[in-house]
Amino acid sequence: MTSMNTDLQERLRRLPGVDAVLAALAPDPLPASPKWVTVLVRRELEEAREFLRRGGGEGPFDPGAFGAPAMARQVRARFLELVSPSPETVINATGVLIHTNLGRSPLSGPAIARMVAVAGSYSDLEFDLEGGERGSRQEHVRELLGILTGAEDAMVVNNNAAAVLLALAATARGREVVISRGELVEIGGSFRIPEILEQSGARLREVGTTNRTHLRDFESAIGPGTGLLLRVHASNFRIEGFTAEVSLEELTALGKKAGIPVLVDLGSGALLDVTPAGVRPEPLVRDVVSAGPDLVTLSGDKLLGGPQAGIVLGTREAVGRLRGHPLARALRVDKLLLAALQATLAAYLDEEGARREVPVLSMLFEAPEAVRARAERLAEGLRAGLAEPALQVMVEDGTAVVGGGTLPLEGLRTSVVVLDPRPHTTAARLERAMRHVRPALLGRIQEDRVLLDLRTVTGTEEGSIPDLVREAWAAATGKGEKACSSRS
Repeated sequence: MTSMNTDLQERLRRLPGVDAVLAALAPDPLPASPKWVTVLVRRELEEAREFLRRGGGEGPFDPGAFGAPAMARQVRARFLELVSPSPETVINATGVLIHTNLGRSPLSGPAIARMVAVAGSYSDLEFDLEGGERGSRQEHVRELLGILTGAEDAMVVNNNAAAVLLALAATARGREVVISRGELVEIGGSFRIPEILEQSGARLREVGTTNRTHLRDFESAIGPGTGLLLRVHASNFRIEGFTAEVSLEELTALGKKAGIPVLVDLGSGALLDVTPAGVRPEPLVRDVVSAGPDLVTLSGDKLLGGPQAGIVLGTREAVGRLRGHPLARALRVDKLLLAALQATLAAYLDEEGARREVPVLSMLFEAPEAVRARAERLAEGLRAGLAEPALQVMVEDGTAVVGGGTLPLEGLRTSVVVLDPRPHTTAARLERAMRHVRPALLGRIQEDRVLLDLRTVTGTEEGSIPDLVREAWAAATGKGEKACSSRS
């Protein structure tokens, strides 16, 4: 055995045993059952062994790092991490309204209240209170979706990818799905249309080119093996220049003529006109449904502003086929999601009220002048709250984005509070320190400055930002409380 192996074995032998670590925890016991504390201790010791096997801990063995008291501290820290609320709430000052990594669209107050009420008690999820018999969970949102979109029938699954998968499996398994080559998209999380087609059991038939597809391309592709005509809304990219595409009206007319169903994947679906916010039009769900496709799928979060869900709209026959498919049960939604979605959809019966009540809509439609006023107010609060040396603070015009694979390349006029930490520290250090305060304050870095976009910060969150910045500034500079001053 080499000296290196001998040294490793000696280090491993000197690690404390389980009983020694448990004894070190005994004076201040963890609020957990003894068997789970033992599991945590064993896991911590195994991680220490792996660390040593990988060459960690070179130099003289340090009992202070690997002794029973040190292992006990590690176990206690691990326990506190496990029992801390997760996911954590954060303040989104990035300027991305529908931020996938931050949970996409926040829910409205009524949606949250409905979730809380349903979560704490039994509910009529699948029980018909009128008839005293078993009911369908889909009934809680079906009629609302029909009223808001004009669809004959509707159902909900757990996300839009699931809705597309279910639609393909129920209508085109073992058959060809015809789609324009320019719509073979990939969205976040490596969701690719060709791969979803493969998993559904359908076969892909591409037509046209990346930038130009004509009706004749679809017509020539139709044959005995054709099961579906698919249209995918390019919600996360845009092709400009020498382009051509088949209109939805043309595609649905072709489908009816050939007796082939048409599916439209809208991705992020808009229930009201977003152009007053100063962005390009997004297809309205009602307009898409009225064009006559057999099925339409869209997200319940994103622009709609509800919980993560996949909404399926269409004819009674087409939706009924999906409802009866075995995958429908595997993809069904729970009572909390339905409660939140029902409350969100109900808000749209008053469109002006929805713009105020649904957070993603209120952010989208907030006037640039109002955002500017809030940014100026926050900047004044930052300048007034701290002492030298100065964190430079100013307000500048900026651009927010909708995000979430919605309205690509579209910017929203906004105002940002700019934090310039130079020469005392770097923007990277300040931004990192802001991620470590609680709640975490998330901005973006530009030109070695940290930008806080007020368009994605709610009024209730705004008041806590000065204290959070003060704490982060102190951590980033290592000089205690510092301060802000204005710079033109």
